[in-house]
Amino acid sequence: MADVTRTNPIDVLMERASQALAETRYVEAESLAARALVKARRADDFERIARIALPLQEARRQLRLLAAEAGPVRLVTAPADVPDPIAPGFYLVQPPLIGLDARTLGEAGLRRGVAVVALAREPLTRDGLWPIVAVSEISCRCKVLPPVPLERVESRMSKDEFSGPIPVAWFESTYETLGDSAIAAIDTGEPPAWRVDDCLERLDALPFHEKLHQVLAATAREAIGQPTPETPRRRPQIRDPYSF
Repeated sequence: MADVTRTNPIDVLMERASQALAETRYVEAESLAARALVKARRADDFERIARIALPLQEARRQLRLLAAEAGPVRLVTAPADVPDPIAPGFYLVQPPLIGLDARTLGEAGLRRGVAVVALAREPLTRDGLWPIVAVSEISCRCKVLPPVPLERVESRMSKDEFSGPIPVAWFESTYETLGDSAIAAIDTGEPPAWRVDDCLERLDALPFHEKLHQVLAATAREAIGQPTPETPRRRPQIRDPYSF
């Protein structure tokens, strides 16, 4: 009989996550794997981080597919625009709401067992682009073309009069673009342990970006056997993630 007292608690979580994933309980699988990932990082267990990343990616991929299949993208300009009870789907938050509102919306969906993928867009720029934002401890930003050309309206907080619709393909492409730009911003000259943290911060902001999980796994494998840096982790100066 196995000595259960020696079982690693991270492995216990991942066994439960794997079972939930096999039984298509994707929200539960995501929650368990995400908890295991936090524990592995606290333990500097980069080998387990690498092994957790791909099951977590699969759970989140299934949730993203469920959200994509739920219907049209919902445009959220005020809290009242969010259905009660919250429904699965893609959500685009726009001014006067901000990136933190999109994050809160996504977290609320998962707490209720609902597949919700949310992004925020900021006011239209003078060159006709939308800044897209997702936040965690950092903010991830990129600029994309809106679904349709828009005229600038200075009197509106959003700087335009967009009211939809939003194609699912546009939302998916924008999510990928934002995640790709977040990956590109990681300094490859930093120690792998720090780059693991960079990946984790970006995944916290963009949990449904598949390539981010793959980069995390690859970076964690680089960190295995490497000494953890003793100097403080250097951080670039960033904008307030909760502002425009």
